[in-house]
Amino acid sequence: MLVTPELLSSFPILKPLHHDVLSQLAQQSSVQKFARRGVVLRAGVAEEKVCFLFEGRLQGVDFTIDGREVGLYFVEPGQFCGELGLFDRGPQPEYIIALTPALVVNVPMEALREVMLANPGVVNILGARLAARVRQMTYQRSLLGLPNVAQRVCCQLWLLVPDKDKKKPQDSSISNPPTHMEIAIMLNVSRETVTRVFQKLQNRQIVKRDGTARLQVTDLLTLKVLAEGDKEL
Repeated sequence: MLVTPELLSSFPILKPLHHDVLSQLAQQSSVQKFARRGVVLRAGVAEEKVCFLFEGRLQGVDFTIDGREVGLYFVEPGQFCGELGLFDRGPQPEYIIALTPALVVNVPMEALREVMLANPGVVNILGARLAARVRQMTYQRSLLGLPNVAQRVCCQLWLLVPDKDKKKPQDSSISNPPTHMEIAIMLNVSRETVTRVFQKLQNRQIVKRDGTARLQVTDLLTLKVLAEGDKEL
């Protein structure tokens, strides 16, 4: 697959750039395929690229001192990762792995840094993305302190509900929901624990599986109450 200006412009952060700028970036960029669990970016390495996800799903992960994997955040199609080095030229802080087969566009770090410095709009988007990620990771860390494991799972699900639906009184859906194992990694619990919580949620008709690509949240209000700890599952 050839990297073209049109392909680069499909990513929201690059869409405002002039065609000539996109052409120059395209000439230096490459496409890379990853199998499930493939390592896209390595922690502790000064990576020389920013990765834009075209297909699939990625996850930022780290490891505890005793070797347990901890999930930090997800990367969805149209989003990017590895951008921290644009600002400090430092090493990649966490691993980025492919949760599904993935297609990634690699843009050289230095070339993108030059574009960033010449285009304030790109800096604004990068800054907003970094701020959102810090907020999400701070919230994620706060979940680990909840003593009630069922509440942790409900909080994680509430976090995945689209923002536009959170004010609705009835239902919503989560596209491409993480697996029970992926949620377990995010919350530092066992997969079996997550499965038991899901069984209770399904028995109470709060959530319902719609194949593997969608999770229906049929009772948003109750999920919110459980996430906030006002009631126990």
